[in-house]
Amino acid sequence: MKIFPLLLFTLAINSCRAATDNPIEVGKVSWNRDLPAALNLSKETGKPIFALFQEVPGCAGCKQFGKDVLSDNGIVETIEKNFVPLLIHNNKGGKDAEVLRKYNEPAWNFQVVRFLDSEGKDLIPRKDRIWTAAELIPRMEAALEKAGRTQAANPPKTSRLALCQHCFWTGEMKIGAIKGVTRTEAGFFDGREVTLVEFDPTRTTIAEITKKAKSEGVASAVYLDNPAELKGAQQLTSAYRPAPASDQKKQLQGTPFAKLELSPEQATKVNAYARTDSKKALQYLTPAQIREIR
Repeated sequence: MKIFPLLLFTLAINSCRAATDNPIEVGKVSWNRDLPAALNLSKETGKPIFALFQEVPGCAGCKQFGKDVLSDNGIVETIEKNFVPLLIHNNKGGKDAEVLRKYNEPAWNFQVVRFLDSEGKDLIPRKDRIWTAAELIPRMEAALEKAGRTQAANPPKTSRLALCQHCFWTGEMKIGAIKGVTRTEAGFFDGREVTLVEFDPTRTTIAEITKKAKSEGVASAVYLDNPAELKGAQQLTSAYRPAPASDQKKQLQGTPFAKLELSPEQATKVNAYARTDSKKALQYLTPAQIREIR
């Protein structure tokens, strides 16, 4: 099966997509807004439909999905290259409401992504509560495989692990500074505070990250999707839950960096240095972002 990765951090910050007029809930994807037109385009191109049912304006969770997942450069590129993107507002009348009824989608709901063929039928079963890139990407892969489409290029994908520490505010700061770590998230697992980590396996390894994190005192336990990859690691399961937004990237809060629209990758690195080495934090910003805080 082909894997669809998030773009590497260096590519993400140096090749930022142009800002759009999209509401924050739907990210940076160029959306179609008409189901019949999307179906026709799907027939013409052979691409399946990436149908987002989203609340606009939406709740904090809807906004977080748009900001973190649907604004990720790699995900946006994959959607626009391999799918026909279709946006349906789940809290509007008219054509949007007609599509909701057609697909029996609830109104005023959290985001739901469905993958449709050119006849408007689901390629893979509908699934609710898909709120992260790690959960969405495998479903994109499965839909494309079901549609008989493959990705020409297969760049390396990001991998993940969770590290336990006494305080995930410290965990995000120290782990985010480790070479090859692209994203961090404060969360809870097994009754503990943990930092969920995504990393670029072409630049580092689970063993290297764990060794460095232990030296910094932020890896009292290690959780992996496949514990066999590291001696002593434990199983990471779907019981993991992210911490509230107020606990994410705590080092950014109260600093000039907090007012910037940062990509998740940028936020990870800037959070690592915002209070300890502001000059280094600036290295992860674009020239326009630097001008904004000066």
